Amino acid sequence: MLDNLLGTVLENGTFTGITFLLVTAVSLLLGAVIAFLYTRQIKTTKSFAITLALIPAIVQLVILLVNGNIGAGVAVAGAFSLVRFRSAAGKAQEITAVFLAMAVGLATGMGYIGIAAIFAVVISAILLIMSKFLDKKEEGFRILKITVPENLEFEGVFENVLAEYTDYREMTDVKTTNMGTLYKLTYKIQMKQGASLKDFIDSLREQNGNLEISCGYPSSGEGEL
Repeated sequence: MLDNLLGTVLENGTFTGITFLLVTAVSLLLGAVIAFLYTRQIKTTKSFAITLALIPAIVQLVILLVNGNIGAGVAVAGAFSLVRFRSAAGKAQEITAVFLAMAVGLATGMGYIGIAAIFAVVISAILLIMSKFLDKKEEGFRILKITVPENLEFEGVFENVLAEYTDYREMTDVKTTNMGTLYKLTYKIQMKQGASLKDFIDSLREQNGNLEISCGYPSSGEGEL
């Protein structure tokens, strides 16, 4: 029973009209499942979701057509390598999802629809569980940016205010701005329960000479490679 489930539906590496329709239907179905599960927890674009849904069927067709033909396989590999230079780098999770969709397409293209289904569901579930768990760990963290004049000894000057309003604070970046006349300090913070953001910023303004201050949640770009 297990051998039949994990075996290939292709006979001697060839396919018939029925098997072609079967593996194509499975590829489209699994692609739709991957796209749906990915977009349930991870913020992405409509075009990327459509891409995830169609990649397995496209890869599957390529594998079916080049099966056993070394020359065609080398030509297709060369064509696919050009795609890398026409694509912008994505986030780590997006690259993982693309490789998952390609792996599913490879499996269905070789007729292993049982393996493809199990692999797609298991890996998608792990990806979503880990994403949800890690997102919860980051929940509540903000990025605080404080602009200070160049003559201010900023090291430790905001510690009293930060200790009063935050449970966690860490300076992550210091850079000069405005032709070197100002410093911009970046902190990763977690506000105390019930602390007033307005009072917090007003207290910081008294320390930095009423220069620019921003406090917000991290952008999704932090997950990029």
